Amino acid sequence: MTMAQPEILKEGRSSLAVYRDAPSWCEKKTASLGQLKLHSAEEASVLFSRASGQLGSEGFEAIIGPMDGDTWHSYRSVTESDGSPAYLMEPTSGPHDVAALGNGGFRPISHYVSMRVTTRDAVGRRPKNETGVEIVNWDGGNAESFFGEVYDFSVDGFARNAFYKPITRDEFLGLYTPYVAFLKPELIFFARHQKGDLAGFLFGIPDYAQGPQTKTAILKTYASAVRGVGFLLADAFHRSALDNGFETTIHALMHQDNVSKERSSRHGAEVFRRYALYGLDL
Repeated sequence: MTMAQPEILKEGRSSLAVYRDAPSWCEKKTASLGQLKLHSAEEASVLFSRASGQLGSEGFEAIIGPMDGDTWHSYRSVTESDGSPAYLMEPTSGPHDVAALGNGGFRPISHYVSMRVTTRDAVGRRPKNETGVEIVNWDGGNAESFFGEVYDFSVDGFARNAFYKPITRDEFLGLYTPYVAFLKPELIFFARHQKGDLAGFLFGIPDYAQGPQTKTAILKTYASAVRGVGFLLADAFHRSALDNGFETTIHALMHQDNVSKERSSRHGAEVFRRYALYGLDL
């Protein structure tokens, strides 16, 4: 499935994109609003009213946002922050976004957090591996094959997630290949069964938004198909981050109810940013 081109609505200096092939919310026919550029509450109100009226007349039952078409692309609004600069690949919001969504009748339907921890504090007692899988670093070679394998695992592993919508392999590669030159294999891990089949992966990257010599690593994404493997992957990541001089670790964009958030809290990680995805019944 290839993402359809969105319709761009404009009012004054403000604009937004309307995606008519968004993932469904509560099994309703759903569109999403993304690429928000809202310069005033008044202009935002006009845009939201125009979008909801237009979509309602087309038979849509709900709108979600901010979401640039699907969860593979940028989505969520920042609802609370400690004021620190955005980290690499983090969604950002304009000063009017959250208030404009509320004024437009949207309500939060899913909540997320990013947490920060001293890397040394995140390294606890080494867990015993009783899963039968091996945790190994990516060797840094053949990036297209690496991301292709991650894609194959992700489309299955994430299929049960809320707001999931599949994308093509080419689209997936297009999202991540621009970062290949900046990847550090020491922060990327596979979990493999004895026959070599993938049981999980973890994708980490330095926070280059802080500069080329950053001391902060981002645990961006991980997934596993075997109970306990996610914990082993995270442990390997934190140990490697510490060994490679990363003093701080960001646990990025976790769902509020995710078990990963609770594990982060146990290691002294603190929330420094909160986000929400919003929904509107039409």
